[in-house]
Amino acid sequence: MSQFFYMHEENPQKRLVSQAVSVLKSGGVVVYPTDSGYALGCAIGDKDAMTRIARIRQIESDHNFSLMCRDLSELSTYAKVDNQAFRLLKHCTPGPYTFIFKATKEVPRRLQNEKKKTIGIRLPDNIIARALLEELDEPMMSTSLIMPGEDFTESDPEHIRDILERQVDLIIHGGYLGEKQQQ
Repeated sequence: MSQFFYMHEENPQKRLVSQAVSVLKSGGVVVYPTDSGYALGCAIGDKDAMTRIARIRQIESDHNFSLMCRDLSELSTYAKVDNQAFRLLKHCTPGPYTFIFKATKEVPRRLQNEKKKTIGIRLPDNIIARALLEELDEPMMSTSLIMPGEDFTESDPEHIRDILERQVDLIIHGGYLGEKQQQ
């Protein structure tokens, strides 16, 4: 049975953010809001949590996982980015975009695209996601919460609770988000 937190969309409660980060640091899988729908997240180095996420989403090893980063300063540690791409990132972030780059040696191999050795990088604009990243003090491994057979990210935390309550450790209710079709 997972925990279920109601977080204020514009002013997340510090106590709940700290508790959510404790769940992440202890190997938990968290459902949290982003600016493009709800996502599944775990600590960057947690292999078991990543396996649980892959099982929930029913994704293969060639899936591009993303690292949710706090800001551009974390970028060069995990991705090889040239000046032109950096300028584009600076212009488009924070926001609902995931950029795919060649991964550095700091990225665990299991997070990289198996063939291309790439990683998705994202800087969210959602206040709750940013609060989690600030408290975590490192990027979070993440993937959009799109259930098998669906085309859209999940947007209703109550529905997410109904379908994933026994498969994740924490669901953060950060409001009802508009459905977004993933490309």
